[in-house]
Amino acid sequence: MKPARIAPSLLAADFAHLGDAVGRIEAEIDMLHVDIMDGHFVPNISLGMPVIASLRAATSVYFDCHLMTTNPDAYLEDLKAAGADLVTMHIEVTPNPTRVAKKAREIGLDFGLVLSPSTPFAGVEPFVELTDLLLVMSVHPGFGGQSFMPEVLPKVESARKFIDSHALPVDIQIDGGITVQTAPLARQAGVDVFVAGTAIFRDPDPVGAVRRLRNAIEAVE
Repeated sequence: MKPARIAPSLLAADFAHLGDAVGRIEAEIDMLHVDIMDGHFVPNISLGMPVIASLRAATSVYFDCHLMTTNPDAYLEDLKAAGADLVTMHIEVTPNPTRVAKKAREIGLDFGLVLSPSTPFAGVEPFVELTDLLLVMSVHPGFGGQSFMPEVLPKVESARKFIDSHALPVDIQIDGGITVQTAPLARQAGVDVFVAGTAIFRDPDPVGAVRRLRNAIEAVE
């Protein structure tokens, strides 16, 4: 497996001091997970383009933008202009993502797909080869601070088996309830990239939290 990567979720950061929050941990992380919600696909609303653009001016970290929206393809150009590096969108609202993946590539964005907890791996299997990253949600999308759902781990295992057997250069990411206790379980199932919000940004020592999470993952390798 590839080295594990940590992607703190901006949703859990102090919105009054986003630049400072990211700056404190930038040297310790591999990418930043940016949740974009529209109030339709999920009931919550989060970050918009001006905030992403402002944050991009303050950091060079890779922006992993998770679109929880009903029309994700409509945001591609704006996200690229704001500084996004990767966009992931839910297969539940993009049942045939071929055109959207092509569009993302044409404008210079990496592309990924997301599976909500109730969606089986079979729902995305025909399109995995279009992606750079496959995100398996381990909580219901839309709200931070939820508990990890271990029942998604067999789905991760199915994705890992498929990706490896087809020799695809696709990362598996997991998002939701990731802690020093749950991350090792996800790693053993085949996860490459770990999204953690509360466990990092709400810790009094976020740098230490990143290091402890990485150590917990590496301990099972």
